[in-house]
Amino acid sequence: MARALDLKISDVQRGLRSLYYGNHPRAVQFQIVMAFLDLAILGFFLAGPYLREGTSYLLIDYGIAVFIAGELVARALIAPNLRNWITRPMTWVDFIILATLLLPDLLSNFAFLRALRILTLTRSKLLKLLLRRTGYGEWQDVVQACVNFLIFLFLVTGFVYSTFFYRVAGINGFVDALYFTVATVTTTGFGDITLPGTLGKITSIATMIIGISLFVRLAQAIVRPYKVTFPCPECGLSRHDADAVHCKACGHVLNIPDEGS
Repeated sequence: MARALDLKISDVQRGLRSLYYGNHPRAVQFQIVMAFLDLAILGFFLAGPYLREGTSYLLIDYGIAVFIAGELVARALIAPNLRNWITRPMTWVDFIILATLLLPDLLSNFAFLRALRILTLTRSKLLKLLLRRTGYGEWQDVVQACVNFLIFLFLVTGFVYSTFFYRVAGINGFVDALYFTVATVTTTGFGDITLPGTLGKITSIATMIIGISLFVRLAQAIVRPYKVTFPCPECGLSRHDADAVHCKACGHVLNIPDEGS
């Protein structure tokens, strides 16, 4: 009996690994469906300030909680071991999101962390696979930099909204938070909306410093030559020009695979 159960669990693990990490058509279809579900969840999170008074809000909220809990279980099953699963950053992100979904009133101030769910899209192999198959593999760094900037933008907006503007009626509070964040990140500083108190000043300072850093990173990704990830077998340097023949660090002959082949 126990052996039969172990065999069933092993079959389930193999099937899930094939769907989550495979490149075959069925796996790609599964990953695309999961990506669309993640985008729909993100849309719901962003629309939260407008829907929180609706009667169906909690039903959708708990439905998403069931989905995320299911994903946590699935990823625990396909992980090499429990320690590997529990130490992954996305596991803790999903735990935090799950807590804000199950206890929306108690943890409403942490709801902005739900924007981190977009990391599930950027960390998956699907994005890289789709970019390469559509001939836009060289845009991978640019897309990643854009996503990182958007995550920061929505995280700060969510924090500012939940901390300073949550009691503002309607959508005005969220719009004010987004307006303040964009004005601060771009260092425009109109000054018509400011955050009160010491916490407000610290938030503004951190937003400007980190925002400028992400802007620079995005600009670098756009203007610098496209590089591929291919560790040099001699010195370990992992970033090289796509057409590189020798490693720039040690001169070792490289044999970088052609992504188009």
